Amino acid sequence: MITDLIAIIRDYWLLLLIGQYPNGPLGGLANTLILSALSIALAFPVSILLALARLSKWTPLRWPVTMLVYVTRGVPLLMLILWCYFVVPLVTGTDVPSFVIMLTTLVVYQGAFLSEVVRAGIVSLGHGQMDAARALGHSYLGAMRFVILPQALYNMIPSILSTFVSTIKDTTLGYVINVPDLTFAASQVNNQLLTQPFQVFLILALVYYALCWSLTHVANRIERRIARRRAGTVSATISETAQATKMITEQP
Repeated sequence: MITDLIAIIRDYWLLLLIGQYPNGPLGGLANTLILSALSIALAFPVSILLALARLSKWTPLRWPVTMLVYVTRGVPLLMLILWCYFVVPLVTGTDVPSFVIMLTTLVVYQGAFLSEVVRAGIVSLGHGQMDAARALGHSYLGAMRFVILPQALYNMIPSILSTFVSTIKDTTLGYVINVPDLTFAASQVNNQLLTQPFQVFLILALVYYALCWSLTHVANRIERRIARRRAGTVSATISETAQATKMITEQP
């Protein structure tokens, strides 16, 4: 068993890492990471816009966006992938690479999920931050840009990393439309060996586990650091308040 695993890794590690590149399209683990990183990078600004729209007091904007978020979150990702696979070529009138279709699907899907994270981060700050920013002369958008969003996004870093981990696992569904990712590369290895499917997909599972576990560990460490900073800020504020109160009470 162990000998088979070592032999598969020794003979096919390059295919699992970069696919058929440079003799073919980039694939394997490299393509999985690129697809995941691009989808999060593009979904993040989309999620901010969706969150701001959901918080808007303008009903014609808030309700359609709310419906879009709920529908996207309520539909299985595989269904969205198939919809995009058949609808995007009809809309564009051209053949669209499977990588672009999968990227578009992940941006829409993760953008909807991240928008709820962003909205929760903004709401958790309370109305006092916005009122103070407006009192200082900021417009609504200016207060969001310079006061609200920097604080909310800093608190959301662990959630964003967790979403990135989820996206890495979601890329495996790209196999149904022939996206050359790590799962697709493992399937190619299995088709060449034919007699060792358990060993091949065990290696695939171990790679995904190691990658997701590492990123989850990083997210947990960042979350603990943010919690310590919050605790330090609260302690400093209480100490300053106590000193100020003491000075006032000691005055004749």
